[in-house]
Amino acid sequence: MPAFTDFIAIDWSGQAVERPRGLAVARAGAGAGPPELVERAWSRQDTADWLAELADGGTRALIGLDLSPAFPLVDEGAYFPGWERSPPDGPALWKLVDQLSAEDPHLAASSFVSHPEARRHFRRKGDCGDLFPPGRGRFRVCEHGQAAMRLSPYSCFNLVGASQVGKSSLTGMRVLHRLRGQVPIWPFDPLPETGPVLVEIYTALAARAAGMRKGISKIRDAATLDGMLAALGSRAHAPLTRYDDHATDAMLGAAWLRHVAGRPELWTPAGLTPELARTEGWTFGVP
Repeated sequence: MPAFTDFIAIDWSGQAVERPRGLAVARAGAGAGPPELVERAWSRQDTADWLAELADGGTRALIGLDLSPAFPLVDEGAYFPGWERSPPDGPALWKLVDQLSAEDPHLAASSFVSHPEARRHFRRKGDCGDLFPPGRGRFRVCEHGQAAMRLSPYSCFNLVGASQVGKSSLTGMRVLHRLRGQVPIWPFDPLPETGPVLVEIYTALAARAAGMRKGISKIRDAATLDGMLAALGSRAHAPLTRYDDHATDAMLGAAWLRHVAGRPELWTPAGLTPELARTEGWTFGVP
């Protein structure tokens, strides 16, 4: 299995501002030391630049991004059925989202979801596209796997509500496009023998692994965070200047990545096919 020296978790944000309050980064080293919050007023471009610097420096980091790197494809045979520009795979999707959002500041993706063809597939506030199916929307194969683990995934095509993940995923795709060729992302790319690698994470999965009961979703105090870090083999953390769920999700995510990175079955999940690896991707930790 890959051996890593650093474990980084990024709680992402799709907010269309330069420095989203919900963007948090935490880092843990090998061993049992506590994760540390990388205190900075992050922008999405800052994050992309920082990850590129890690790659340039050869840092052997496992980096978890709390977002979906692709839309469902297998269920309908296309990301956007009926649209001639529907991309064939993940990297082509990232490129299209970036191209159609090129005029949006702060690596937002408002222009993409407003495109006459793309908007038909999304549920937005006050505007549900005619190709957004009834109910909860379309799901990737690995999101069905999340549901089987009794987690509560949301469709990436849903852009409504506090728990929606679509905006984060779209802005994340712009960053993934910028990092193409610099930082591999599993499973779209093979695991590199050196340097960093990106994986998709679901912070609720890390919390569940640390013992958080179903129905309780956020950590906002030091004692609860330390208890969960201990369950993941980590020492207690240094006090934070803030205890919001973005900071604690990132810290718990970094500790969880370190705790599970050496499990071979997580790198070769039973449900991951070559087609899914190039189109929909996979959430690290889903069997």
